Amino acid sequence: MARGIDPDEWRDCAMTLGDGTILARAACDAHDRLLSADEPLFGLQRRCGGEVPGIVAIPELLDLVRGARQTRCPVAQVIRAQDDSDAISFWVEVEPEEEGCSIRVRSWQTAALVSEEGASGESRRRVTDRHVTELCAWLDAGQRLIAVASDSPELAQLVTAMEGGIGHCWTDFLQPENVTHQQPLHWRLLDGAPVIVPGSSRSWRVTLVPQIKPGFEPSGFELLLLSDEAASGWVPAVPDPIPVQRRGLVGQDLAPVLRQPIARIVANAETIRTRLAGPLPDAYAEYAGEIASAGKLLLDLLEDMADLEVVEDDSFSTNPDFIDLAEVARQAAGILGVRAREKGIVIVSPPSDDHAPALAEFRRVLQVLLNLIGNAIRYSPNGSRVDVHVEVAGVHARAIVADQGPGLNVSDQARVFEKFERLGRSGDGGAGLGLYISRRLARAMDGDLLIESVPGEGARFILEVPRDTEA
Repeated sequence: MARGIDPDEWRDCAMTLGDGTILARAACDAHDRLLSADEPLFGLQRRCGGEVPGIVAIPELLDLVRGARQTRCPVAQVIRAQDDSDAISFWVEVEPEEEGCSIRVRSWQTAALVSEEGASGESRRRVTDRHVTELCAWLDAGQRLIAVASDSPELAQLVTAMEGGIGHCWTDFLQPENVTHQQPLHWRLLDGAPVIVPGSSRSWRVTLVPQIKPGFEPSGFELLLLSDEAASGWVPAVPDPIPVQRRGLVGQDLAPVLRQPIARIVANAETIRTRLAGPLPDAYAEYAGEIASAGKLLLDLLEDMADLEVVEDDSFSTNPDFIDLAEVARQAAGILGVRAREKGIVIVSPPSDDHAPALAEFRRVLQVLLNLIGNAIRYSPNGSRVDVHVEVAGVHARAIVADQGPGLNVSDQARVFEKFERLGRSGDGGAGLGLYISRRLARAMDGDLLIESVPGEGARFILEVPRDTEA
């Protein structure tokens, strides 16, 4: 169990984060089931597909509840969700109790969605980071350690050192590479920075997730420690040494510099658009929404360009893991469930008893499936359905994403995987890189990405990866 500062001391800090009247209260049990909830949280839980009692159905709130329960430390931040045609923003405080957590909602703002993508949701980078992190730490506003948790045996010594240094800056334990300035630097300069993990030969980086109440500086942070290399003890299917992958101009130099100011623009524009900073005429709120949407598109393009640089490097390779392709597919479908509900689209994911053992890199498989399901949602008509299922065929495990969109003719099927190819579409914000990158990733994992389609009858994208024949 992770250790932290005295709960009463942190509770005093947390209570100051959400000044205002408590609008709603809720309670969760030790299995993250919502046992009771006042309106409007009760209604949002039901409209997100959940029940009371039932597992928390609001993805960002579920992450917050799990974090509080695992670390035994109160947390607070803005939660964003979709509700029919509206974007909901609310300030929530989650406090662990003897069994489960208590929840307090202190603000509730509703605004019309500004695009089909919706106003909420974390960046694609952060979504995958949350699913592959090997260590989580919780920090206060000064980037000082509050609690830490990890199941990795390789990081046990680091966890012990961090638990013994509660109250110290996290950079005392994870030294940023090639940084000589006094620590800690501004969190935006450290987000995504490569760090040194004592005793580990792998390369590591950190992601800092701020807990921000709109209009204020972060009240704390969640630190995610990640590595793009496989953990020691795993023998790759191919015994050749894995070459060191270089990061080019965009991924190494431009992305870290540009990501933070663009993210700041998006955050401030969202604060203005949702009127959390004060009253505003409708026209100006719409302008702010356009700024936020443009900023999100820039962030997506930045991520695509960085990924493009990686997959086109001659030294690029992936790190195979023992995975269940069905479980990864279920996770990808769950992540994009809110976006689908915005358009009234139903995602049918693999049943819980479906399994497809495979040898592939978890993070890359998740990245490909998020792209395929996201495309299916984007280009399918409102009220349709997206089917995601898995199968095992010969030496391959397959994940199939089938939509009810317009479909593609034979010539377009050949072009759809080309770089910067958008098939004449405009205005959807895409750069025409997602499927190109996804196929490169699939082939780097000794698999492939295929398409089957008939005009007017939708499309089926098939991700093939090596089957785990020992499972």
